[in-house]
Amino acid sequence: MARYEEYTRDEVLEIIVRARGLRGANLRRLDLSGADLRKANLIGADLRWANLRDADLREADLSAVDLRYADLSKANIRRARLFRADLRECNLSGANLL
Repeated sequence: MARYEEYTRDEVLEIIVRARGLRGANLRRLDLSGADLRKANLIGADLRWANLRDADLREADLSAVDLRYADLSKANIRRARLFRADLRECNLSGANLL
């Protein structure tokens, strides 16, 4: 599994945009608040405790993503694929799910 702890937030966002995702990446505790992650491929990524507040995740593939304890408050998750995603204890308050 790739590790991205040594990169800055902006570097990780640039990688996501260029590669259209970070499949299987370890993004634990990363601050991605307000990030534009539309159509990103994050299949199998570890986003435990990540800050995704106000993030745009429309049409992103979040299949098998570990989102335990992540902050998804006010995030836009419309049409995101969440097949087998682990959403236990994550904060979805105010999130746009429809």
